[in-house]
Amino acid sequence: MKTELIAQLHASFEQLVQTETDSGTEFWLARDLQSLLGYARWENFANVIEKAKIACQNSGYDATDHFLDITKMVNIGSGVQRKTDDVALTRYACYLIAQNGDPTKDQIAFAQTYFAVQTRKQEVIEQRLSEMERLNARRKLTATEKELSGIIYERVGDDRSFARIRSMGDSALFGGLTTQQIKSRLGAPDSRPLADFLPTITIKAKDFANEITNFNIKRDDLRTEPQIAHEHIKNNSDVRDLLGKRGIVPENLPAAEDIKKIERRVASESKKLPKQTDKLEGPPPDVCE
Repeated sequence: MKTELIAQLHASFEQLVQTETDSGTEFWLARDLQSLLGYARWENFANVIEKAKIACQNSGYDATDHFLDITKMVNIGSGVQRKTDDVALTRYACYLIAQNGDPTKDQIAFAQTYFAVQTRKQEVIEQRLSEMERLNARRKLTATEKELSGIIYERVGDDRSFARIRSMGDSALFGGLTTQQIKSRLGAPDSRPLADFLPTITIKAKDFANEITNFNIKRDDLRTEPQIAHEHIKNNSDVRDLLGKRGIVPENLPAAEDIKKIERRVASESKKLPKQTDKLEGPPPDVCE
């Protein structure tokens, strides 16, 4: 996500935060978040809120501490007001709502991180977003590798074919170096997958090559290991050429942080969030009695 967009979203979310007068608890109003998160219809957003409430309860917390149903007066023009249902949300409630959204949307991805990071500093959010992007890319690569493995076994019938073909693809992507040689360069343990220590751009490169291979195997009805291996080598070589045109040499990129450490850190922060979030103890300002 570009820094300019992060700055824009950060400013928008900061403008929406409100504070309970008596307790000082931060809260957000659901109807304010609705449009910011990309929902045109309140009914659709209300369904996401209900899923978030269930997630809150399943985590062992009282949903009423974090989701407060309210009624407020809103202007509808010419000085006329009407009552409108809304929901006051704690930081944890907002986080759960974002978790039930589409993470491929920039607004949702940003919201997941914004409400998870206690400080809400833009630079901290940028770092967390970068980590989440890498985690999502790694999960996507796992999915395309699983698909490729299944296709190869179905067509070749040899459960070792996938490992051989993947190794040949790695060699094409990394300028002739073997998977083991790249692991040695990055200091990755022999027992761990190479991708767990690759930077995001390289993970996405491997995933893109896999996607093309999976597509072309089906389209061209490739049936033998040599045919599939040739296809996979070509696709990785083409992706390498594409990166090279942008001045990116995969084998020269430094190792990234062990992705398992990032997963544990994100999981730990998510578990701490409801304990760090104050409860909503009463109706916020401008609520109809």
